[in-house]
Amino acid sequence: MANIFSEYRIKNLVLKNRIVMPPMCMYIAPESGMVTNWHVIHYATRAVGGVGLIIVEATAVAPEGRLSSNDLGIWDDAHVDGLASIVKAVHENGAKIGIQINHGGRKCEAKGMDIEAPSAIPYDEKSKTPREMTKADIAETVNEFKNAAIRADRAGFDMIQIHAAHGYLLSEFLSLLTNHRQDEYGGSYENRVRFLGEVLEAVRSVWPAEKPIEVRVSAEDYGEGGNQPEDLAAMLNLVKDKGIDSVNVSTGGVIPVVPKAFPGYQVPHAEVIKRLTGLPVAAGGLLSDPAEVNAIIEQGKADQVYLGRELLRNPYWALHASRALGVDLEWPAPYKRADVQR
Repeated sequence: MANIFSEYRIKNLVLKNRIVMPPMCMYIAPESGMVTNWHVIHYATRAVGGVGLIIVEATAVAPEGRLSSNDLGIWDDAHVDGLASIVKAVHENGAKIGIQINHGGRKCEAKGMDIEAPSAIPYDEKSKTPREMTKADIAETVNEFKNAAIRADRAGFDMIQIHAAHGYLLSEFLSLLTNHRQDEYGGSYENRVRFLGEVLEAVRSVWPAEKPIEVRVSAEDYGEGGNQPEDLAAMLNLVKDKGIDSVNVSTGGVIPVVPKAFPGYQVPHAEVIKRLTGLPVAAGGLLSDPAEVNAIIEQGKADQVYLGRELLRNPYWALHASRALGVDLEWPAPYKRADVQR
């Protein structure tokens, strides 16, 4: 029976366990989008702490695709060396690493940017109204994702995650709450997922065949007429053959509604996506208790489990969880004197 410390394989990527650090923006990059020492230390620390797969925060494929003026960027070749330094530090400390590539769409709050979206609908009453994207804009953005994937490979990342969740650009196209288009990019499942499919094809064309592509989705919009897990599963089924190897299942962010959250609240969404698509899934949502996390894997509800806030609070969660579960985990050599199980 698999557990959170079981080895896991996605395509040719072999992970030492099922524990994932999901992408979480640090909002500490300079306006140039360059990597800082903070980023290197931040990610390397979670590798030291025993996480199997670390995914770098939402990294913008274009300047206008940033969520803020302090997001990491991958829109320029100048970003590659800094990103490679994160990869090197994580690999040296025993973990594998992916990167989330993203376009913020109407939720871009970077200074002086002309924001765009599938439809001219602002996020809330305080937000700017975005410009509705033309087909030329869509084609240009697809190319930006493609170029980002080329740079991510040059930096040495083991996996790439396409951000189609939380109300950012690709997510906006998937939801009827944000996509009111009347052309081939709006309306039906097939039309709403078309943009994501084009991005997948573009990324797959340049991303090494042996390296996995993951898509992150919001499996519930928490608004009347919005997506439910079954809707996302139907759309994923239309494009999964274009290169999806895994799905990271989250919820919300499409509209300004705060869901009723509790430990594991997004796990049922992941179960539905897994069952209806047949794709491997990563699940999460305010998880922290080792026994609860382990049960998700043991019961087959998900293939991986991601812990966000908990890994911010405790970078060494995996080491502590191994102790709580009675698993003999190899601690980093300089820390072995602290492993009371030995």
